[in-house]
Amino acid sequence: MSAHGHVDLGHTVAGWTGTTVALLGFAGAGVAVCAAWPPGILIGLGVVVLAGAVTWLLHLAGWGKPSGPRPEAEWDWRVRDAAARTGHADCLGCRMAGPRRAVAADAGPRTGVPLPAADEGA
Repeated sequence: MSAHGHVDLGHTVAGWTGTTVALLGFAGAGVAVCAAWPPGILIGLGVVVLAGAVTWLLHLAGWGKPSGPRPEAEWDWRVRDAAARTGHADCLGCRMAGPRRAVAADAGPRTGVPLPAADEGA
């Protein structure tokens, strides 16, 4: 059992990829600050913005996860979300993707999976 209990922390391909690209952008901007190179700072910050776009596109392609807990069988970070094609209810990213996804997301909320009760003595 992990330190966080038996819960879905949402590790996904979209999340890991976006985090890695953002980390590279921040590191590049930090090196540019130390080198006093203003164009490098802008390039690094541009890579951070690119990280957000990459994460969003991967989420729309099914490599992200909807809000809330998922069934335990889908906890592995390499599991693709089959419901991403039609959009997730209450998902800003899916609504921003266009009217088709927004209409599908308005169809109703996703049925959530209840989280297991935390052990009080652990």
